[in-house]
Amino acid sequence: MRKEAELWIKQALKDLEMAEKNFEIGGYYITAFLCHQSVEKGLKALYIVKFKRMPEKMHSLIALGREVGIPEEYFHILREMTPDFIISRYPDVIGEVPYEVYDKETAKERLENAKKVVDWILGKMKKLEISSIN
Repeated sequence: MRKEAELWIKQALKDLEMAEKNFEIGGYYITAFLCHQSVEKGLKALYIVKFKRMPEKMHSLIALGREVGIPEEYFHILREMTPDFIISRYPDVIGEVPYEVYDKETAKERLENAKKVVDWILGKMKKLEISSIN
């Protein structure tokens, strides 16, 4: 695996781990943000493996998902998570304090969905790595 991809996927997995820890302590807005980060970094790692180069600088999970060919069944997840990059951090985006916007149910959904997408990414990366050996 290319070193860049390895770095991105390692950070994606750590972000997912930290999302879980924040969920456990009630940091639901941080959970949502870290879920977005985990998926974004995972998609970037996959992009590097697939195309042998870095993707453009972007935070759109939808655009990254299209680039790497994520199955259609995951696009609803990407559509839900993409705004979390901004909404979970800035009160002026929706006129509310982010930590008050995210609740346990929303954070749990983000966490479950991030795990699904990251699992798909890991599987796809493994297949691409194996096919490049053969």
